[in-house]
Amino acid sequence: MLRTGALAAAYWTIASHDRAFAASPPPPKAPTPAVLNRFPEMLQRYFAGRVREAEARSDATRAALRTREDAEAYVRTVREKIRDSFAPFPEKTPLNPKVTGVVERDPYNIEKIIFESRPGFYVTANLYVPKGKKFPAPGVVGSCGHSANGKAAETYQSFAQGLARQGYIVLIYDPIGQGERLQYPDAKLKSTVGVGVKEHLHAGNQQILVGESMASWRAWDGIRALDYLLGRPEVDPRHVGITGNSGGGTMTTWLCGVEQRWTMGAPSCFVTTFRRNFENELPADAEQYPPRAIALGLDHADFLAALAPKPVLIVAQEKDFFDVRGAREAHARLRQLYRLLGHEDRIGLYVGPGPHGYAKDGREAMYRWFNGATGISDAQSEPELTIEKDEALQCTKTGQVVELGGRTVFSFTRDKAKALAGERPAQTDAQTLATTVRALLKMPQAKGDPGARVLRPLPSRGYPRRHATPYAVCTEPGIEAIVYRLADERLESFPPPDQRRALLYISHVSSDAELRSEPLIRDLITAEPEATLYACDLRGTGESQPNTCGIDTFYDRYGNDYFYAGYSLMLDHPFPGQRTLDVLRVIDWLGTIGHADVHLVARGRGAIPATFAALLSPRVARVTLKNAPASYGEIAMTEDYAWPLSALVPGALEKFDLPDCYRALESKGLRLIEPWGAKADPGT
Repeated sequence: MLRTGALAAAYWTIASHDRAFAASPPPPKAPTPAVLNRFPEMLQRYFAGRVREAEARSDATRAALRTREDAEAYVRTVREKIRDSFAPFPEKTPLNPKVTGVVERDPYNIEKIIFESRPGFYVTANLYVPKGKKFPAPGVVGSCGHSANGKAAETYQSFAQGLARQGYIVLIYDPIGQGERLQYPDAKLKSTVGVGVKEHLHAGNQQILVGESMASWRAWDGIRALDYLLGRPEVDPRHVGITGNSGGGTMTTWLCGVEQRWTMGAPSCFVTTFRRNFENELPADAEQYPPRAIALGLDHADFLAALAPKPVLIVAQEKDFFDVRGAREAHARLRQLYRLLGHEDRIGLYVGPGPHGYAKDGREAMYRWFNGATGISDAQSEPELTIEKDEALQCTKTGQVVELGGRTVFSFTRDKAKALAGERPAQTDAQTLATTVRALLKMPQAKGDPGARVLRPLPSRGYPRRHATPYAVCTEPGIEAIVYRLADERLESFPPPDQRRALLYISHVSSDAELRSEPLIRDLITAEPEATLYACDLRGTGESQPNTCGIDTFYDRYGNDYFYAGYSLMLDHPFPGQRTLDVLRVIDWLGTIGHADVHLVARGRGAIPATFAALLSPRVARVTLKNAPASYGEIAMTEDYAWPLSALVPGALEKFDLPDCYRALESKGLRLIEPWGAKADPGT
C-alpha cells in the first residue's frame, strides 16, 4: 500500500524502532513452569493393594487344604480357572508338517520342520533325533526365551543338544516374533517394530479388542508342537516333557497349566509370584499377562499345580530379575500341595548363584530331574556341545516364513475385526448400549458424594482464568482424580453452591499443561462465559502420571502406563473402565456443588473414558471430543496403529464400536473435532 505524508512518517518511525529493537538482545523469557505431577506413586500403591488382596485370598484357600481330597479338588479347580483365562482355543486343524532339510551330526540328526499351528500360520522348528538309541524314547518340547534368533540362540541350542545327547527327542520351535517368525518384516526381512518383546506387545495389545490374547496364542503353538512331537513314532508318549527359559519359562509354566499330556516340566528363570513382579515394578510381555488370571485367584505356582502330582522342577537364579524369593514361595506352595497328594518328592527347586539365564548349572539340574523321571540316563553333567551357526538350523530359504506367503497374527486380528463388524447387532438403543458398555468396562455401581480434599490454590501458571483451586476427588478407595476449579476470584475452600453449567475438561495427558496450551479450552470459555470451568486429570495422567518402572517411561511401549494396563487385564478391571469411573465420580461430585448440567469436554486419551461417561451419566448435557479415536475397528484393522493398551477395552468389538457411542451421544449435542485415526500418535 502507498504511504504518504504523516502516515508515511509514522510508518518509517515504527519500522526504524522495530529494526533497532531486533538488533538488541531479546528480553529473557519467563521460564515455563514444570508440569505438575504431585501424586506419581498413587497407581503403584493402589495396584499393589489389589494384588496383595488377591494373593491373601488365594493363600487362605491354600491354607485350608487339609486332605488328599482337598488337594485333588484344588488341582481340578485351578485347571478350570486356567481354561477360563486362556479360552478360547481354536479347533485343531491339520499340521501339514514338512521336513525342509536335515543336519547330520554324529550323536543326532537335526530335522528342519515347518508346521501350521493354525491354517496358514507357520511354525519353524528343529527336531533333534538321537542316533544309536532304542525307540520309542522320551520326548521334550523346548520353548525359547527372548532372543532375536529364536531356536538358534546358543542357550537354546545348548539344552536341546544336551538332552539329545542323552537320548531324548527334542522339538524346539521359534516363538512368534523371533527367529524365522517375524510378524512385521520389512523388505530386508528386519522387524519394523522390533524383534521379540516389541512384536509381542504390538500384536498382543491389538488382539484384546477382538477377544484374543497373546498368552493363548503362544500357548497354542506349544500345544501344537506337542501334537507334532507325539505324532512321531520315535517318541514314547509315557515320557514327554516341557522346558524353557525366561519367556520360554513363561510358556513352560502356562503350558503345564493348559495341557495335561506332559509327564514332566522344568520352567527356568520365570516362576515367582505376580505380587513380587508387581512390587518390583517389572513390566512383562503381552503373553505374560493372562486375562483375568489374578481375578481368578491364579498365580505362577497354580499353573504348575495343574500338572500335579507329575514331576516338576522350578529352576531359578539368585541374581535374576524374576525375584528368587517368589520362586521359593511358589515352591513352598507346591510342596504343601504335593505333600497332601502323597508325592512331595516330585516337586523340586534348583537355585543357582548367577543372573537371569538358562546357565549350564540350571540346565544340568533339569537334565538330572528329567533323567530321574524317565530313567533314560544317569548323567550328572552336560555333555560336550557344538553350537551350530544360525543358517545351518534355518527351515526356510530366506530365514523368514514370510517367503511361504502365510499369515501373521495381525491378519487374524484384522479378519476377526471385520467378521465381528458384520456379526454385531446394530446398537440403536442408547440404554441397551450403555448396559453393554458398563458390563464390558466392569463398572461398579457407585453413588452419592465421593468426597474431596481441598488442596492449596495454585500460583499463576498462565491458565485462561486468574486463579485455580485444586481438589482431590476420591473416586474409589486409594484413587483420587485431581480437579482444578478455575475462576477470576481466589478460592481456598470447598466450592460454594453453584447451579451454573459446569464445563468439565478431561485432559489428554495433563490438565496443567493443556490449560496453558490447548486452544479448545479458550474457545469454550469464549462460547460459554457463564459456565464454571473445571479441568480434570484421571488416574495415571497429569498429576498422578506414574514415575515407576524406570525413569520417564510413561510413553514407552514397556513403560508404566502399559504396566498398569497389563495388571488391569489380569485383575479383570479394564483400565478404560477405571478411568470412566473417575469421570463419573467427578460428575457426581459436581452434583454435590449444585451443577446439574455438565458440558463434558475431552481430548485424546481422555476422550475414551469421557465418551463412556457421557453415555452413562444423565447429568451430561453436552459433549465435545477432540482427537478421539475414530473407531476401535480401525485400530484393530491397522497394522501400524499407535494407541496404547490403556486405551483399549477387552472384547469391545464383540459387542460395540466407538461410532455406536458417538451416534448415541448425538442427542447430547456431540461435537467431534479432528478425530484421530489408528495411526495418530496419542502421545502428542
